[in-house]
Amino acid sequence: MKATILRADDSANFGRGASFSLSNRLLRLLWIIVWALFARWTPGVMSPWRVFLLNLFGARVSPEAAVAASARIWLPAHLELGPWSTLGPDVDCYNMAPITIGARTVVSQRAFLCAGAHDFRDRHFQLVARPIVIGDDVWIAAEAFVGPNVTIADGCVLGARACAFTDTKTWTVYRGNPAAPIKPRIWRPSPSTTESETL
Repeated sequence: MKATILRADDSANFGRGASFSLSNRLLRLLWIIVWALFARWTPGVMSPWRVFLLNLFGARVSPEAAVAASARIWLPAHLELGPWSTLGPDVDCYNMAPITIGARTVVSQRAFLCAGAHDFRDRHFQLVARPIVIGDDVWIAAEAFVGPNVTIADGCVLGARACAFTDTKTWTVYRGNPAAPIKPRIWRPSPSTTESETL
């Protein structure tokens, strides 16, 4: 089930009314209970079980991906996680809109992927949601923030506690708030063949 945001002026929102339908809220409540009872306490080696639970609730998580027990996923149906990618400990995946993560990407501990915001120009403070796309071979470092409608391009590094509010360029290292490019990301050459192996 996808999350449809209610109009704030119809629901007297502004912190008092509901932002989502009753069915959506009940589904998310069920998800919170299931994750708490059957996943949150599980050891690291049980990541395949946690992936199974996510997919059972509509996520599209690769069997080769890993999700920490302490990660928080707002709505599984809005999560896509590619092969060999990881959601680390205490990652907050606030996916009011879809969050798509490619292959071989690491989202480190306590990073915040925030696909929801508010229209501060609206007198009712309307909730809005925009998707996040994170490419292949990306590293979102510890406690970094990725905002709504942001694409983190393939190969990027978003440094610890950096905040990305706009799209990034491929194979570039970013740091700071707001995140700014500091240097290209270049693979270190593989260790050369030793002399003994060539004989």
